[in-house]
Amino acid sequence: MTSGGLVADTATVSESAYVGPNAVISGNAVVSGNACVSGNAVVSGDAWVGGDARIDGEAWVGGDAQISGNAWVSDYAWVGGDAQISGKAQISGDAWVGGDAQISGDARIDGEAQISA
Repeated sequence: MTSGGLVADTATVSESAYVGPNAVISGNAVVSGNACVSGNAVVSGDAWVGGDARIDGEAWVGGDAQISGNAWVSDYAWVGGDAQISGKAQISGDAWVGGDAQISGDARIDGEAQISA
């Protein structure tokens, strides 16, 4: 159900996923399942967003990051490296998650928090 946005020829978006009119999917990024990328969000590099995950606002997901389940990345949050965000985890505000960090369950990372492993 891609409805717009900029989707690179090298990126993959499944028919059941939603990409909003101002969102950007670039590089070799994959958006699958019922995932939703909206607002001015960017998914780039080799990042994978699937399940019922949501990326919105001005959020950026890149590198080899994986966002799955009902996870939500919003506002100006940044997720990169090999980070994995899953379950009902929420990354928002100006938070930064990178490296090999794994955030799951009902975790909430907000404000100016910086998480890296």
